[in-house]
Amino acid sequence: MDRCGRQAKYARRAGIEGTISQAVNVTGIRHARYRGLDKTHLQNVFSAVAINLTRLTAYWNGHPLDRTRTSHLARLALAA
Repeated sequence: MDRCGRQAKYARRAGIEGTISQAVNVTGIRHARYRGLDKTHLQNVFSAVAINLTRLTAYWNGHPLDRTRTSHLARLALAA
């Protein structure tokens, strides 16, 4: 696999991982509140709607969603 293919594959995976992380952090999707497939499915649909609304609101207000980590060296470089 060439370099561009690997980078595209990594970018796609990073986007998916970010979405899963956001779903867990924002809606607590890891634990179902209900028993039964129908109720659990409805909870997952509502969680997806909540994530989409959060992203739309951030987009409309111009606030980035990413909470990227800044290394100690980068913080020192910014302070200098």
